[in-house]
Amino acid sequence: MPQLVCDEKEVKQAIDRVVERTFNMDFSWDWPGGVAFYGVTEAYEATGEEKYLQMIKDWMDEELEDGIPPLTVNASSIGHILITLYQATKEERYLDIATQMADFLLHDAERFDDDVLQHTVNGGKYHFPEQAWVDTMFMAGYFLLRMGKLCERDDYFDMGLKQYHGHENFLQDDMTHLYYHGWDNINQNHMSGIFWGRGNAWAAITMARALELIEVQHPSYMVIDCSLRDQQSALVRLQHESGLWHTVLKDPSSYLETSGTAGIAASLFVRGKLYNKYIQRAIEGLLAQVREDGSVMRVSAGTAVMNDAQGYKDVPYKRVQGWGQGLMLVFLSSLLQTRLV
Repeated sequence: MPQLVCDEKEVKQAIDRVVERTFNMDFSWDWPGGVAFYGVTEAYEATGEEKYLQMIKDWMDEELEDGIPPLTVNASSIGHILITLYQATKEERYLDIATQMADFLLHDAERFDDDVLQHTVNGGKYHFPEQAWVDTMFMAGYFLLRMGKLCERDDYFDMGLKQYHGHENFLQDDMTHLYYHGWDNINQNHMSGIFWGRGNAWAAITMARALELIEVQHPSYMVIDCSLRDQQSALVRLQHESGLWHTVLKDPSSYLETSGTAGIAASLFVRGKLYNKYIQRAIEGLLAQVREDGSVMRVSAGTAVMNDAQGYKDVPYKRVQGWGQGLMLVFLSSLLQTRLV
């Protein structure tokens, strides 16, 4: 397989610009900030830039002055930041709050079937009874795995695994191997039945990162590895020549979208050199979407399970979004770490 070709200086400069732009945005205690700042933690790990860590710490400390708001599944993504802050600073208060969040998911969050977490969001305005959305794999499932590993808590770890297995069972199509956006357990259907780009990115990057935490002897390892293997095999064949993926993966008339591309491409590193040619295309396509001021462009706005394919096509992509910033940083950081090995 061909070696990846990139300019490490250019990648580091792009990371720095994206981080700076991210902190010129305003985030509350919710998933947009959770994903954005998770990307910044990845940038910190990849570059060792202490200023990135300090920026996250400053944001978190200011948020904590008011205490933590009511907890939800989606906002559990904030826990990723707390884990990194605890690991870097050893300040117990960060771990204490992350533990509160993990306990909420373990004991109090709404669920159905075999402890599959119901999609819930902040504010209480929207309700999705007995619905599984693929976002949860990253927001809560991966967080629980990280907490289980960090705290040596089997209950957290096992609950995290249940999110991987439950969402695979309900969302991964056994013909295409792609992930649907959502599942309605009451009506026993996938609602609009769309293979959404960013949704598949949530699944792919989450599974790739899980394989770093699960021992190969654990039965779940091969379940997750095979799910990801089949999904990635399907995804690479849907990549556009520009290096990006469409927002509706199997619909070439839908627009090319950056955040889904970044998440999908970041997951491919787990296969070593196998997918280098697809990663190489993504490098060029993604860097072209980073403006001089660090704004990541062509990122679809927040997306519910839409009524049909046209609904996904009509989601705007004009504005800068926290999840676009974060997933771009995840990809660029993964690229930098791969090149430095």
